[in-house]
Amino acid sequence: MTSMKDRMLAGEQYIADDPAIIADLERAARLSERFNRSSADDPVGRLAALRELLGSLGEDAWVRPPLHCDYGYQTHIGPRTFVNFNAVLLDVARITIGADVQIGPNVQLLTATHPVEPEARRAKWESAQPITIGDNAWLGGGVIVLAGVAIGENTVVGAGAVVTRDLPANVVAVGNPARPIRSLTKPS
Repeated sequence: MTSMKDRMLAGEQYIADDPAIIADLERAARLSERFNRSSADDPVGRLAALRELLGSLGEDAWVRPPLHCDYGYQTHIGPRTFVNFNAVLLDVARITIGADVQIGPNVQLLTATHPVEPEARRAKWESAQPITIGDNAWLGGGVIVLAGVAIGENTVVGAGAVVTRDLPANVVAVGNPARPIRSLTKPS
């Protein structure tokens, strides 16, 4: 019999009452608190807390507190990426953020999802789907990215957009739901 944590990590429906899941949530809460309360005068301690929290953090990546996440170890941030204040990373499934990505304040990356059927939702079943942000993408302030979405490299998502479906590389997308409004020239 597989545990609820195994089911969660496999992308299957699960109930979040597994002691291993609760322990992981508590670990992330402690490390998030340590990172979020860290002093700007202690960049080494701040970076250490962030590296312990996240699955991986690329060279020269910069994350500004506060940061909110479910597990931390499911989030992978590429080199030279910048994450602004108040990011919400519901990393029940893997979140992969590429290299040189710019993430504005109050951005939410939400891998978690719940059943539409009321009985299953009342029974506390949930699941998650991964999110991938391609290299050199830019998510403007307040962007929300939903479960299972991939955003292509170099794509710009306008402030306040809600990304409900994959976005291709090299476009500007805006709105709710986010839609490409123009193509970008590929960098040489």
